[in-house]
Amino acid sequence: MGFRIAGIIRRASFSTTLAASKGIEVPKGYLSVYVGDKMRRFVIPVSYLNQPSFQELLSQAEEEFGYDHPTGGLTIPCQENVFLNITSRLNELQSC
Repeated sequence: MGFRIAGIIRRASFSTTLAASKGIEVPKGYLSVYVGDKMRRFVIPVSYLNQPSFQELLSQAEEEFGYDHPTGGLTIPCQENVFLNITSRLNELQSC
């Protein structure tokens, strides 16, 4: 019985307990973003950057923060539930 690490990382990257921890290293092919009022950290695949729904979030980040993000990382100015909804849909698209 073996485990595929990439699958574990992909599934785990969306769990709020893992994503909220700031001490996690970001695996190759992923990036961390900060979302919501509490600036929770989420680790997402870089492939999301090409998706229209995620590009809309990036446009909002550019409008609000320009290139000066308060956390030092990419900050997405939306509510956590909106972000989780978008990323879960993108995750479903990638698994097809």
